[in-house]
Amino acid sequence: MTSSPTPSTHTRPMASITREAAALLIGHAQAAARSLGIEVAVAITDATGELKAFERDDGARFLTAAIAVDKAWTATSYGVSTRQWTAILERPMAAQLAHRPRFVAVGGGCPIFDGAQLVGGIGISGGDAEQDHQVAERALAALGLAASA
Repeated sequence: MTSSPTPSTHTRPMASITREAAALLIGHAQAAARSLGIEVAVAITDATGELKAFERDDGARFLTAAIAVDKAWTATSYGVSTRQWTAILERPMAAQLAHRPRFVAVGGGCPIFDGAQLVGGIGISGGDAEQDHQVAERALAALGLAASA
């Protein structure tokens, strides 16, 4: 007879985006970017900030790859979009965060929420900050996900 595992009071389960959902987000992001006439790099991170999926359009500049990954990582870190960080960094107590490696405070990175659960991040790089943010939000909406809880 096997017993069911007893839930621990020392751990908690963590929801995270699936590979399938990450691949779908990339497709939606590329379609949104095409509609704006831009070529982009798209990065999806899981709930821990680790890269889950990535794609770069043929015409996207090489630096867009690292920037997209870091935008997704930044958005996942606190569950806040990268364009919101500009205002947050104006506060003296938060200003030092701008010096963290990988930290990006430019539009185009959004946390991925499935309901109230943070499940990952999406990073877009290739357009201007507003275009990148718009692409990220359109991709999330197409899959029924959100950039905030």
